[in-house]
Formats: sequence, C-alpha cells, structure tokens
Amino acid sequence: MTPIPEEYSTATRTEPAFDHHAHRRFSSVVDRELDPHLNGTYHRNHPTWHVEFSPWKAQNVSRLLEQKNLRPSTIGEVGCGVGEVLRQLQLRMDPACRFLGYDIAPPAIEMAKERENRRLQFELGDFGTMDTPFFDLLLALEVVDHVEDYLGFLRNIRSRAEWKVFSFSLDISVQSVLRQGELARRQRYHSHLHHFTKETALETLRHTGYEIAEHVFPPTLPVSRLAKLAYPVRRAAFALSEELTTRLFGGYSLLVLAR
Repeated sequence: MTPIPEEYSTATRTEPAFDHHAHRRFSSVVDRELDPHLNGTYHRNHPTWHVEFSPWKAQNVSRLLEQKNLRPSTIGEVGCGVGEVLRQLQLRMDPACRFLGYDIAPPAIEMAKERENRRLQFELGDFGTMDTPFFDLLLALEVVDHVEDYLGFLRNIRSRAEWKVFSFSLDISVQSVLRQGELARRQRYHSHLHHFTKETALETLRHTGYEIAEHVFPPTLPVSRLAKLAYPVRRAAFALSEELTTRLFGGYSLLVLAR
C-alpha cells in the first residue's frame, strides 16, 4: 500500500480553531414521522445502537489511517449513534485530537452525551443543515445506506472535511439474491434504503465528486451462532480471494478513504 505523501499529513498542524462555517443546507430527513431514526423504530430494533461493533469499527478506521500516514487533529462523525466509535478512536489517537459527533436521533445522542469529555463532544441535529467546523477527517460509517437522497447527502458533506472515511454494507451478494426477501428484510430491519456492491459504492463516490485514495474489505465480525459456525469457511475463502468471497457470501463491508 503506497503511503500518502507527507505534504498531505495533518501531523504538523497547530491546535485547530473550531470555528463554524456556513454551508449549503441539505436535510437528510425527508419525512420526520416516517424516518425510523426519529419515530423510534430503529431504536426498538437496535436498542444498543450497535455499540458492540464500535471497537471493531474504530480498529478498522485506525488501521486505515496508520497505513496511509494520516494523523488528523480534528475528526467529525456523521451519524455517530451513541458515540462509542469516536470514544474508541480517542483512546487510540493523539490526546490532542478533537472529536465531534452528530446524529439526528435523540436517544442516541442522549447516550452519547455520557461519553463526553473536554475533547469529545456530541450534538443533536441534521448534519447537512448545521454550521460545522471544517474537519481534517469526517467519518460516515454505515450511514449512506440510510439516507433517502444519498447523492445529495454525499455532495453536501464533500466540502466539510479534507479527508473522509466511508463504510458501506455490501448487501448485494450471490447469497442475498438467492435468498428470497433478504434485501427487503434488510430494508425493514436495518433501515437500509440502498444496497451496494463494491463497484456501485465506489462509482457512487466518484459520481459525486470524490477522489478515492484507498478501499479495503475489513475482516468480517461473526455475531450470530450460524455466522460463527461458518466463520472458518469464510476466513479460508477470504484469504484466497477477498473479491470472490464478498461477492458470494455477503456479510462484509467496504471501508473507503476519499478526498
């Protein structure tokens, strides 16, 4: 993996001035009554807000930043949920780094507030409609799938940070297509309005003006009993061909670093 040139690194920056700037307004919410993150549906389906996956997500992001020689001084997260990913990153990164998380869901931000400290804060609100700092790095992890106008969303956040890290659930696979109703189930239970493959995720970012610096398939994290039983087979197949394994079995995500 080719390191990012030193001139791109944020390591030499001085203490950031967290001044707020006006941006073109864009709301990720089309109907507040029907949005599952606002009407309580998502919270009922996922009461922990996936906090159990946060150390794994933070590890994947941290590894990607280290591989590309990026040392941001300010990190924001759109759709931060309960804020545990940012807290885990704070434990791994330079103590001077500052973190801001945003989410539209009141229950998530209420739990996130319990994690706050001097350099880690959270705000309730629709990121696209808010005046925010310009970040060294902006995270949008498993968020694009949930936004109805995802192209408008991606265009809006492109100017909000120098670097962005996205993760996409790769819902479309041979297995998900063969299992009748699987994609519809993901839409109902996980509130995924859009389904991606690696190719469609990367082309979506390019279409909305991003330059792809790197993309990786993080190792899968088996949770269910069936997933744990299948894990040795998945791991062996993944070692032989990451591309083929993600296409066949699904259950993987794509992590993308972009500008």
